[in-house]
Amino acid sequence: MPLSKLWVIAYRDLGRHRRRSIFTLLAVALGLGLLLTLDGLISGVVADSLANSIRLRTGHVQIRGASFQEDQLSLQAKDLLPNPDQLVAQAKALSEVKAAAPVLWSSVILNTIDQSAGLQLMGIDTTSSLYDPIRAGVVAGDWPTPDDREGILIGRGLADSLGIGVGQKVNLTLVNADGRPDEGTFTIRGLFSTGIPSYDQSAVFMPLDKAQTFTGAGNRASLIMILLNNQNDANKVAAALSGPTVSVLTWSDLNKFFVETMATAMSFYAILDGIVILIVAVIIVNTLLMSVFERFREMGILAALGMKGRQIRLMFLLEAATLGLLGVAVGIVIGIAGVAYLATTGIPIGDKMAAVAGSNFALSATMYGRFDVNSFINLSLATLFVVVLASLYPAWYAARLEPVEALRAD
Repeated sequence: MPLSKLWVIAYRDLGRHRRRSIFTLLAVALGLGLLLTLDGLISGVVADSLANSIRLRTGHVQIRGASFQEDQLSLQAKDLLPNPDQLVAQAKALSEVKAAAPVLWSSVILNTIDQSAGLQLMGIDTTSSLYDPIRAGVVAGDWPTPDDREGILIGRGLADSLGIGVGQKVNLTLVNADGRPDEGTFTIRGLFSTGIPSYDQSAVFMPLDKAQTFTGAGNRASLIMILLNNQNDANKVAAALSGPTVSVLTWSDLNKFFVETMATAMSFYAILDGIVILIVAVIIVNTLLMSVFERFREMGILAALGMKGRQIRLMFLLEAATLGLLGVAVGIVIGIAGVAYLATTGIPIGDKMAAVAGSNFALSATMYGRFDVNSFINLSLATLFVVVLASLYPAWYAARLEPVEALRAD
């Protein structure tokens, strides 16, 4: 019997029980649509968090002193870079580099009359384009000038939590490069908001020259932060800037904890994918087995008329493939709609929830989705494959029916 005839029989059987066929199709579509939407949300959150970390915290490449440890934020001369300007010039000479600037890091305590907060002091070149995202995020006051000897910039979330604002004076306390406690009085020049609560509530910025004087670091810097035109050039640039007295790290090294955590989380998400697809497979098996039981006599007649077992198997496989293709098509539409909504509107989680993620996860206060074509293709093909695979047992069961016994069935 020609394949076209088998498909016509399969199509008619699906139309014979339209309600059951429609519900089965919807099960496939909703299952796939849910997976595509969730995958789009996870892809968006992961990509957004990594991009936030790179543009605000790590850059694409960092040059550090060989003994510098980020968790210690040492101000000792042996841990700092003695020639930051020379290294910046060397980095900027590379065509792959978009921006490079020295940074001085230190731990400080910000004190007000009533409260205090432990922060990370960042002495920066306030003229560098490296800090355009923060400069664009100034929501009150002004961006500090390079020669400002008293001004600092803090996050709006931090200012709100401490009850302070632009123009107010605060004290900063630290242990300087000589190992002695020191403090200074500074004026809040401006407030910024990057949309990353964990970052806005943990950093205080001041011009590099003032930070070097305040910490006693001299003309040294903790590191050189570098942004690239193309993220994929990180290893090439790192190799060009490496040397015996410095440590050069790429964005993947600097965000290693985040990348490894996300890889582990994605493995659990893959298990969720498998569970949803298996549920869809069970529904398909149930639908086709019901069809087989209802059509015993029909199978017997077809077999008696000369239809071979392989043709009966193929007929049921065509039924499953039709349901699968239509379900996948509708599921893709649902997935596109879901990801489009998440990509434009997002899911607000609030500043407090985003701040809970801490320094290793630069979560925005709103989670946005992202279209991932490869994910759409892979999940759609996997769903279709499992649907067809699940139909093998009902098809095999129908094909092995003896014509005489099938004709006697009620």
